[in-house]
Amino acid sequence: MTVWKYYFVAFVLVVLDQWTKWLVVRDMELGERIPLIDPYLGLLSHRNRGAAWGMLEGQMWLFYIITTIVIVGIVYYFHRHAQNQPLFQLGLMVLLGGAIGNFIDRLFRGEVVDFVDVLIPVINYEFPIFNVADAALTVGVVIIFIFILLDERKQKKVKK
Repeated sequence: MTVWKYYFVAFVLVVLDQWTKWLVVRDMELGERIPLIDPYLGLLSHRNRGAAWGMLEGQMWLFYIITTIVIVGIVYYFHRHAQNQPLFQLGLMVLLGGAIGNFIDRLFRGEVVDFVDVLIPVINYEFPIFNVADAALTVGVVIIFIFILLDERKQKKVKK
């Protein structure tokens, strides 16, 4: 995959994230819940003025600085350390798409639109409401973690 194909992955995630958030803002009242698989999965129009679980609420200046540093770091690592490592490149671009998606919300809305509401029945846990960008950030971290594990295994085999 060429470099631009990886950037296209990030672009698609940002577009999907912003489109779904736009639909929620346009078509749902704040606090409205649409059950999909009741009570385990639904769409819940929610706003978050902080980070995960509402931490650091109202500290937008901090999020602008941190997100800018994270975006620059992802692009740097992509071009300096991820060449010829497709899994690492993919993970970084999925992270980039998620970071940019939520950054756009903070920049233009002053808050992040969340809407995926999940109840984990086995432990009766109400998972924090999230969005496509949040999911992309999580998946990106998992992909990079898998890459690290596979790379360490490969390095051990080379040393033998």
